[in-house]
Amino acid sequence: MKLLKKFYKNKKVLITGATGFKGAWLSLWLKILGAKVYAIGYSPNKNKKLFFSLNLQKKIKIKTLDIRNYKKLKLFIQKIKPELIFHMAAQPLILDGYKKPYFTYEVNTLGTLNILEASRNVRSIKSLICVTSDKCYESNYSTIGFKENDKLGGIDPYSGSKASAEIIINTYFKSYFGKEIKFGIASARAGNVIGGGDQSPNRLIPDLVNSLNKNKKIILRNPDFNRPWQHVLEPLYGYLILGINLYKFPKKFSGPWNFGTEKNTVTSVLKIVKIAIKKWGYGELKIRRNKKIYEQTNLQLNIDKAKKILKWKPKYKIKESVELTIDWYKKVIRKKYTPEQITKKNILEYMNSK
Repeated sequence: MKLLKKFYKNKKVLITGATGFKGAWLSLWLKILGAKVYAIGYSPNKNKKLFFSLNLQKKIKIKTLDIRNYKKLKLFIQKIKPELIFHMAAQPLILDGYKKPYFTYEVNTLGTLNILEASRNVRSIKSLICVTSDKCYESNYSTIGFKENDKLGGIDPYSGSKASAEIIINTYFKSYFGKEIKFGIASARAGNVIGGGDQSPNRLIPDLVNSLNKNKKIILRNPDFNRPWQHVLEPLYGYLILGINLYKFPKKFSGPWNFGTEKNTVTSVLKIVKIAIKKWGYGELKIRRNKKIYEQTNLQLNIDKAKKILKWKPKYKIKESVELTIDWYKKVIRKKYTPEQITKKNILEYMNSK
């Protein structure tokens, strides 16, 4: 972790989607590392409560901006002249993708295009990481894990929008790298991220915690679905390492990267809920299956590339990730810690872990 502190201190970093769940955690982490953080947020945003509860509006320079507005986005990037960009702004929910497909494609696909085009000739930029999703792959019903060169696809609008973004990222790298573009461009694929402060509706952990806090039954629609659940700090650590390597060796580290869990660690929704209930201390659940909305039954990323080349690997087992997440909510709800205190504590403990 000494490398992170040494590299990011005083670096000028732009985060899009900073008022989102992962964006807020990354913003605070970069401030702890001593970076000069600039941020783009969007309103309305279900997760902006976390951003403000971390007092980030006092620590970083935030601009409320819709990434679909290319003109304003370009002017902002040209004005601040960042060295690194973490593009995380997105419509992040599968269910909302079904409800608002056009909006989902606009934000996730055209929004990414706007970031790439707005950054193309900004000389200060050395690293651009576009965060997509593990859902960008076409389902092949494999249990061995998707590799970065597997076929892109997506049956639902959200997955399709992320696969489309991946194609755009690749075409920009192949078409312009070494010509106008002099910096590294990479996509980061992760999913099923959990952690304290997530307020997104129709996500397992926020819905679960809400039910536990109100002493209501936890409703499960897909108890048998298996996912590579990971704590939010795991992929963020990967993004930070990738940012350093892109900055120093742009050609070598450009391209797609998977950040997930170790092999054979996918865990069912039902098992996650049981771990959470035990950590919380009480709770009841009820299964109400939903067959109308398609989601992949099994989903696993192959992370061999990141482990071998970036020397990144997950630090927490899935059980630890769930327990750490539930502990965050318990301590905040019961007023033992403020969101800022417990989030800082989680980050520092992660940095100091082996």
